[in-house]
Amino acid sequence: MKPPPEVAGATHGSGRPSAADPVLGSSPPAARSASPPPAGRRAPQGGISLALVALGVVYGDIGTSPLYALRACFSPEYGLAPSAANVYGVVSLIIWALTVTVSIKYVAVIMRADNNGEGGILALLAIIRGGRTPRAMPRTLKATIGLGLFGAALLYGDGVITPAISVLSAVEGLGVASPRLAALAVPVSMAVLFGLFFAQRYGITRVGRIFGPIMLLWFVALAVSGVGGIARHPDILRAISPWYAITFFARHGLHGALVLGAVVLAVTGAEALFADMGYFGRRSIRLSWFGLVFPALLLNYAGQGAVVLRDPAAASHPFFLLAPRSMLFAYVALATVATIIASQALISGVFALTNQAMLLGYSPRLKLVHTAPSSEQIYLPSVNTMLMIACLLLVVTFRSSDALGAAYGIAVTGTMVITTILFYDIARSEWRWSALRAGSVCGVFLLVDGAFLGANTLKIAHDGWVPLAIAGAIWILMTTWAWGRERLLDLRRREAAPLAEYFARLDREQPPRPAGTAVFLTSHPDVVPRALVRELDYMHVLAEQVVLLNVEFEERPTVRARERLSITPLTHGFYRVVARFGFLEQPELPAIIRQCRTQGVALDGGDVVFYTSSERLIPGPTGNPLVRWRKNLFRVLLRNSRSAPDFFKLPPDRVVEFGAQVLF
Repeated sequence: MKPPPEVAGATHGSGRPSAADPVLGSSPPAARSASPPPAGRRAPQGGISLALVALGVVYGDIGTSPLYALRACFSPEYGLAPSAANVYGVVSLIIWALTVTVSIKYVAVIMRADNNGEGGILALLAIIRGGRTPRAMPRTLKATIGLGLFGAALLYGDGVITPAISVLSAVEGLGVASPRLAALAVPVSMAVLFGLFFAQRYGITRVGRIFGPIMLLWFVALAVSGVGGIARHPDILRAISPWYAITFFARHGLHGALVLGAVVLAVTGAEALFADMGYFGRRSIRLSWFGLVFPALLLNYAGQGAVVLRDPAAASHPFFLLAPRSMLFAYVALATVATIIASQALISGVFALTNQAMLLGYSPRLKLVHTAPSSEQIYLPSVNTMLMIACLLLVVTFRSSDALGAAYGIAVTGTMVITTILFYDIARSEWRWSALRAGSVCGVFLLVDGAFLGANTLKIAHDGWVPLAIAGAIWILMTTWAWGRERLLDLRRREAAPLAEYFARLDREQPPRPAGTAVFLTSHPDVVPRALVRELDYMHVLAEQVVLLNVEFEERPTVRARERLSITPLTHGFYRVVARFGFLEQPELPAIIRQCRTQGVALDGGDVVFYTSSERLIPGPTGNPLVRWRKNLFRVLLRNSRSAPDFFKLPPDRVVEFGAQVLF
C-alpha cells in the first residue's frame, strides 16, 4: 500500500517513517522477518564490554528481586509458616520460575522473535500486523492487535510501580539496621527516585557505564552471601529438585497456588529484559544472564532459604539477615543503589516501548532525544516526567514496600500471558511451526504464566487495580490515537492529486514566479503536497524554484555523505530531492538545502521558505456519545503532538504554515 500524501514518508525496512509528517507518522511498516535465524540487523552484536553495560540497564529489576521475593512468600497475607518443608518448596518454586520463565521462555525462545533487532511486546505486534492497515485486517487479527496493545499498556503500569517498590524495599533496610532510621524510608526514597529520573537526560550508555560495574559488584555480593548461607546449611541445595515444588502444591492445594502471587516477584523484569534487547543485542543479554545473573540469583535465593531453615524468624527479612552483621549498612547502601538500577531497567523499557508505539502509529509524536552517537538509545522527556510524578505519588500514598506489594505482579503476569499468545501466532504464521510444536512449547509457557496470573488476580481488590487502571488509561490513549489517525488519513487520501495534473494547471494559469525557493515536503514523488496546492489557491503565486523534499530513513544508524541526497530536476523549475538518513540521525532540513547547492542546484539559502500544513479538526455530527468522546480525545492528542517546525529544526522566521479546518 502506498503511503498517503503528506502523511507518511517512504518507509524502508525498519519501518521508520519519513519525516513528511511528524505528527501522524507513517503508514504501518512493512512486515519484517521473524524467522530463525532472527539476528536483528540493527541490534548491537555485543560482547563482554557491552554485557557489562547491560548489567546496569537490563537486570536491575530482576536482580533486586531477592530483596523482597522470598520475604513476600512468608508474609502474613499468605499465612505460610516458615517450616522446613515450606522453605524447600518455596525456594524450589523460585528456582524453577527463574529457569522456565526467564532462562527458557524469554532468553532462549522469545528473544528469537525480534523485530529487526527490536524486542518487546510491540515488536511482536509489528510482526503479526505485517504492515496491514486496520481496514485490511480481519476481525481475529484486530482482536489480537487489541490484546497486544493491552499487554503493552500493562508494562506502563509495571514501569510505574517497579521503581517505587524497589527503592522503598532497599531503603527500608535502614529500619533493620537501626529502628530509629525507619522514618527516613519515604523521604529518602523520594530523593533517590527524583535523582534517578533526573539522570535519564544523560543517556542510557552513560548511566549504564556507571551502573554496570555497580551491578557487577551487586551480583557478586549476591553470590558470595548466598554461598555463605549455603555453607552453613548445604541441605538447601536439595531444593534444586522440582519434586519439592510439586509436593508443596500437594500439601497446600489451592492455598499453595496462591503463594505464586509472591513467587512471581522473582521473575519481574523478564519482559523489560526483552524490551531492552534493541539497546544491547541478544548476545550481550544472554552472555550476562547465563554468565553471571542467573547463577548469582540461584545462589542467593538458596542462601536465604538456608538462613530461614536455621532461624524461621529470619523470614521477616531474609536478605539482610543473610548478610554479615558487620556489613549490614554496606549491604543497605549497595541495595539502595541496585534498586535505583532496577528502576532504570523499567524506565529504559518504557522509553523503547513508547518509541515503538510512535513508529507503529499508536502514539503521537513526542520529543525524542538520541543520547548516544553510535547506538539506538533514546530519552523521552515527557514520558520521563510523567513516570517520575507517578512513582513519587505511589511512594507518598503507599509509604511501604509491603503495601505496594499488593499492587505488584498483576501487570507483569498479564503481559507475560499476552506475550506467549503473540509468540504462538508468530511461531505458526512466520516460522511455520506445526500446531503440535507451537502448542507444546507455548502450552508449557501458558501453564506457568496462567498460574502466576491466576494467583495475582486476587490482588485486584487489594490495590491490584492500580496498575490495571494505569494500563486501561494507556490502552484507551493508544487505541484512540490509532483510530483517529486512520480517519484523518482517509480524509487526506481523498484530497490527493497527481503531480502531472498540477503541472498542467501551471500551464493553464501561468502564475507569477518571483525569485526564491519554496520547499515542500512530500511522501511520494508523484503526489502534490497539500501546502503546495494551497500556495497556488490562496496566494496565486509560486516561487521560481520549488523543491519537493522526500525524507527516507534507512535500516542503518547513519548514511554516508555521498549517499545522503538524490536530486532529480523536473519541469517548471521543480526539483525532486530525496534525503536519506539513518535511524539515529535527526533530519535538519536547512542543512539539506545547503547541501543541494553543493550538488548543482542553485538555491539561495537566504530566499528559502519552508511550507507546512496543519489541520484544525471541527467536530462533525454524530449521535453516538462514545464516538463523540473519542473524537474529542483524539483532538486533544493531536494538539499536543510535536509540531513540524520543531521536528524538522526549521528556522521560525522561514516557515509558512497553511491551516485548514477539517470536519472530523
